[in-house]
Amino acid sequence: MLNALHIENVAVIRRLDLEFSKGFSVLTGETGAGKSIIIDSINLLLGNRTSRELIRSGESYATVSAVFDQLSAATQAALSELGFSAEDGMLMLSRTIHRDGKSQTRLNGQVITQTLQKEIARMLLSIHGQSDNQKLLQKNTHRELLDAFARPDALLEEYGAAYEHWRTLSKKLTSLTRDEGEKLRMIEMLKFQISDIDALKLKVGEEEALTKERDRLLNAERITRYAEQAYRLLKGSDKGAALDLIARAKQSLRGLGGMVEGAEELEERLEAAASEILDVAESVLGYLDESDEDPTARIDRIEGRLDGISKLKRKYGNSVEEILAFRERAAAQLEETECSDQAREELERKVAKAEAEVQRLAKQLHALRRDAAKEIQALVADALCFLDMPRVQFAVRVELTEPSATGADDVEFLIATNPGEPLLPIIRIASGGELSRIMLALRSVLNDRDGAATVIFDEVDTGVSGKTARKVGIKLKEAATRAQVLCVTHSAQIASLADTHYRITKTEKDGRAETTVKALETEECVEEIARILGGIEITDVQRTAAREMLEEYRK
Repeated sequence: MLNALHIENVAVIRRLDLEFSKGFSVLTGETGAGKSIIIDSINLLLGNRTSRELIRSGESYATVSAVFDQLSAATQAALSELGFSAEDGMLMLSRTIHRDGKSQTRLNGQVITQTLQKEIARMLLSIHGQSDNQKLLQKNTHRELLDAFARPDALLEEYGAAYEHWRTLSKKLTSLTRDEGEKLRMIEMLKFQISDIDALKLKVGEEEALTKERDRLLNAERITRYAEQAYRLLKGSDKGAALDLIARAKQSLRGLGGMVEGAEELEERLEAAASEILDVAESVLGYLDESDEDPTARIDRIEGRLDGISKLKRKYGNSVEEILAFRERAAAQLEETECSDQAREELERKVAKAEAEVQRLAKQLHALRRDAAKEIQALVADALCFLDMPRVQFAVRVELTEPSATGADDVEFLIATNPGEPLLPIIRIASGGELSRIMLALRSVLNDRDGAATVIFDEVDTGVSGKTARKVGIKLKEAATRAQVLCVTHSAQIASLADTHYRITKTEKDGRAETTVKALETEECVEEIARILGGIEITDVQRTAAREMLEEYRK
C-alpha cells in the first residue's frame, strides 16, 4: 500500500508530505484548492507523460516520491524477476522532471527506465478518474476492459506470435502471386543482366592485373632501355661489367693467399656477391618484353577490356567482386521466379497451416472471453443493483469476426436502462451519472483482478447524489477491505464514510498561492462535511446533518 507521499515544486504545491493508512481515505476541498494537482503528481509516478508547465513557477525542477509497504508476495516475486528486491516488503519510487524536458526515475535509489517504471508502478497502484468513464464511450476499449478481467495474457501472447507468422507468410505469398505479365518482365530483365555479366567472363583480381599490364606497356620503351643498361653493367660482355670486375678482383685476392691473413675469406665474400649480382642481372633480363605482339595492339585490347569492366561497374557494382555477387543474386532470383509456381504451392500450404493455427487459438480466446463476459455480466449486475440501478440490464457481446492482432472477437458493452427496452450499445444511451456508476461497478469487479494494493478514485461521484452517492461510498468502502482506497470527492455522502479524511486547502504564503493538506480530527470532519453540504455559511443544521452521517457510518 501507499505509505507516504512527498511532492515538491508541483504547480501550487511548494512542498507537501502525506502519510496514508489502510482502509478508505478521502480527500476533499474547495474547487481549485489543488486536488487535481495531487492526482497529477501521482500520475508522474505511473510514468505518464507530463508537461513542463507542471513545474512550479520560478523553480527548475519538480519531484514526487512515494514509499510503499506491505507488498504482497506476488508483487515481491515480480520485482525479483525484474532484478529488484523489496526489503521488509518496502520500496521507494521517485520521479524528477526538469525545465529542459529531461526526467529521471529511481527505484530504491537506482535509476530505471520509464518503461520499467510503468511496469512496476502498475503493480503498486492504479488511478481511475472521469476520463475512465469516457472509455465506455469508445468501443475499442471494451475488449481491453474485458481482457483485464479474463486475463488471457499467455494465450494472447501465443496467438499474437501465430498471427504475425501467418501475416508474414501471407505477404510473401502475395508477392509470389504477382500478375503473370510482371513475372515475365522480371524473368526477361534477370536473364539480360546475367547474360550481360557472363559475356565478359570476369575473373576476380583481373582488373588490377590488367591495369598493371597496361601501365607496363605504356612505359615499355623506357623499361627496355633501363633494363638492358642495367644488364650490360652487371653482366654484359664489356670488360667493365660488374661480374667481370669481380672475377678479376677474385684473382688478385687469390694471389694474396698464404701471404695475407683473411684473403681467402674476402674471396669467398666476393663469390657470394657475384652470385647475388648474377641473380639480379637475370631478374632484370625478365623485364624485357619478348612478345611478338605489337604493344599498341595489346594496349588497345587491354583498354577495351577495362572499358567493358567499367560499364558493368556502373550498372552492377563498384568492383568485380560486387558485380559477380550481383550476378549470383540475380541467378537465385531468376530461379525462384521461374520456379514460383512450385514455391507458391508450397507457400500456400504453409499459409493454410498458419491460418488454421490462428483460427484454433482465436477460438480458444473467444471461448475464454465469452465465459469471462458471462461472469462479469453477473458481477456488474449485482453491483449496479446495489448502486440504485436494479432495472438496468448490462451485457457483454462477444462475437467472432475476422482475425486481428488481438484475436477474432468483436466486443461491445450493451445496456438497457429501462424495463422492456432492448439491449443497445452503451455508447448510444448511457447518461453521465449512469456511466459513472457502470464504470464504478466494472472497477469494483476488475480491481479484484488487477492486484494493485492501492486504488485511487478521482471524483467518481460525478452525476450522482443523495442515496445513490451514499451507496457509491459504501461500494468504495467495501473495495477498501481488499485494497487501500483513496478517493477525491465532492460528496458528503461519500466523505462521511472515510476511515481517514484529508482536507486540501489553498492559502497564500510570502505572496504566493500554496496548497496544504491536513488529516482531520472528528470535529474537523464535521466542519468539512458540513461545508460540503452547506452554502455560503455553515449552519448548525448542517453540522448536525454531518454528525448524523458520521454516526450512521460508525453504527
